[in-house]
Amino acid sequence: MQNSIIDIEKQALESIEKATDSEQLEQFSIKYLGRKGELTKYLRNISSLPEDERPSAGKNANILKTKLEKAFKAALSKIEAYDDKAFTGIDVTLPGRFVQRGSLHPITQVANEISDIFLRLGFDIAEGPEVETDYYNFEALNIPKYHPARDMQDTFYVSENIVLRTHTSPSQPRAMEKTQPPLRIIAPGKVFRCDSDITHTPMFYQIEGLMVDQNVSFGDLKG
Repeated sequence: MQNSIIDIEKQALESIEKATDSEQLEQFSIKYLGRKGELTKYLRNISSLPEDERPSAGKNANILKTKLEKAFKAALSKIEAYDDKAFTGIDVTLPGRFVQRGSLHPITQVANEISDIFLRLGFDIAEGPEVETDYYNFEALNIPKYHPARDMQDTFYVSENIVLRTHTSPSQPRAMEKTQPPLRIIAPGKVFRCDSDITHTPMFYQIEGLMVDQNVSFGDLKG
């Protein structure tokens, strides 16, 4: 026989996997399941096989036919689900759904407003790491080694020389190392203290400023 049942199955399954629309599926049906299709030709040629092979050949052909019919129906259902005709019941003139948008947290709004004021005064925004070294958080700010602020009751220690910053002040020495005077910065951000009371939680926000120049005073910080 020209094509074995195995070859027909392989070619048919490859063909149906590549089908992307109903027209291609129709061509598949004609080629493999139609009256002049590959399976019909195979069944007609079974009589040319030895007599002892005919029953199994016929059985295998019928099994394959059922398999391909199921595959055809499944593929057709999948394609029809994405067919434009399946969405004709949708009224596109109806108004769309309103999606509520979120808003900034009040603390973020206040921090942005304060930052905008100082930006208009010529200040820059200085940012630093929230996990800070002992040097920048304490020593560079003239806080000696045995100062009470270094106590574990006030400071979160990650390791012996690493802490969660207790203020945004480490941004000051970092900025002064990078920039020569005149210098104007503000440092907004999260800070961490190992205590909690009515004024703050262990994590809260702080904004502080630094101005280094000749003949400057607190009057220069007024908006």
